Amino acid sequence: MGVTRTPRGAWIEQGMRALAAGGPEAVRIEVLAQALGVSKGGFYGYFRNRDALLGEMLDTWEREAAEAVIEQVDAEGGDARARLERLFTITAAATGPVTGVASELAIRDWARRDEDVAARLRRVDNRRMEYLRALFGDFCPDEKEVELRCMLVFSLRIGSYFIAAEHGGLSRAQVMELARERLLA
Repeated sequence: MGVTRTPRGAWIEQGMRALAAGGPEAVRIEVLAQALGVSKGGFYGYFRNRDALLGEMLDTWEREAAEAVIEQVDAEGGDARARLERLFTITAAATGPVTGVASELAIRDWARRDEDVAARLRRVDNRRMEYLRALFGDFCPDEKEVELRCMLVFSLRIGSYFIAAEHGGLSRAQVMELARERLLA
């Protein structure tokens, strides 16, 4: 019986975990192999080198954090408000190594120091904003209002993790639900 190879996706997911925990410097082949419980030799069956892994990690993030989410939202149909509700639910529940907030924040931090990563991040952010504009534009005739709602949704998704303030007797979940209701009004 042949030896079972560690799947390519396992290397990418473990790389994303390392990225989220310590930035791109933490994505080291030996460390990933140890976390996966395998030798580093299996890595080279999939990736030429560490840079190839980093590139595939970004490819996977770009696909899973933008296009796959949009496809999932659109798959069930419904009007723009129903799709926005579904989008909010999907993104709030995203906790995996590729689509979770920790990876999102790590990629944003990495983009501050790497122009190629910054270009990918802009592409993903622009795609997300384009999608939000289409949805909000479906029931909001004022272009400025559409842009405002898009920016608020995006800012809440990313920025809420940087805010340590209390919310005047409300929980963070209650504030986010209130924001959701107001944005869809």
